[in-house]
Amino acid sequence: MLKAPWLSDTKLQFPSPSKALKDPDGLLAIGGDLHPERLQCAYAQGIFPWYQDDQPILWWSPSVRMVLFPEELKISSSMRKLLRSQRYRVTFDNAFSSVIQQCAGLREEWPGTWITPAMQAAYCQLHDMHIAHSVEVWEGDELVGGLYGIAMGQLFFGESMFSLRDNASKVALIMLTRQLQRWCYHLIDCQVPSAHLRSMGAKDMPRKEFLTLLDHYRAQPGRSGRWTMELSPLEL
Repeated sequence: MLKAPWLSDTKLQFPSPSKALKDPDGLLAIGGDLHPERLQCAYAQGIFPWYQDDQPILWWSPSVRMVLFPEELKISSSMRKLLRSQRYRVTFDNAFSSVIQQCAGLREEWPGTWITPAMQAAYCQLHDMHIAHSVEVWEGDELVGGLYGIAMGQLFFGESMFSLRDNASKVALIMLTRQLQRWCYHLIDCQVPSAHLRSMGAKDMPRKEFLTLLDHYRAQPGRSGRWTMELSPLEL
């Protein structure tokens, strides 16, 4: 039985992230809704929703975050070769709904998807408000990889990625990271630690340190409006 507090249906206020449970790690609150105002309030405090489609909305602020500083991105020689081959074409904000639908596709290791229809609709609303953004990787005219997330100030909160071809999701992350670096973004929140992201330069950060950086960088001006990829793979 989960013991986190239930959110009010009328108030946007969240408990302090310091109140998050230790078991399960980071669970902070239950319930509420996915309205744009609540989602923006959550991300501004380092909180994100994650739940299965048979659960109420669960809100999290883990004790350890995986983060990537753009200047610390690691690009292997094989990935540089792939990028420069121009096998793939990368765009921003050209197919947000398609990207999130692909990310929501059922995976063998999960009985369902945490990117529920309600979640998809909510983030599409944020995309229409130029708060959520997508990266698309194309092979010819076919969408073969991508990712999406939330931009706030000079931070990007990565949500999910998918790949239908070898290394397509890596291409999306590399091109996004380098473009964000050019735009003077300082931090990418990868949320949950993984060996895959660690191999590309991401590292663990205690929640308290993450929240300090979040408070600073979300107050800095970021890129406004619809995003456009300005960087060529040949520049990497």
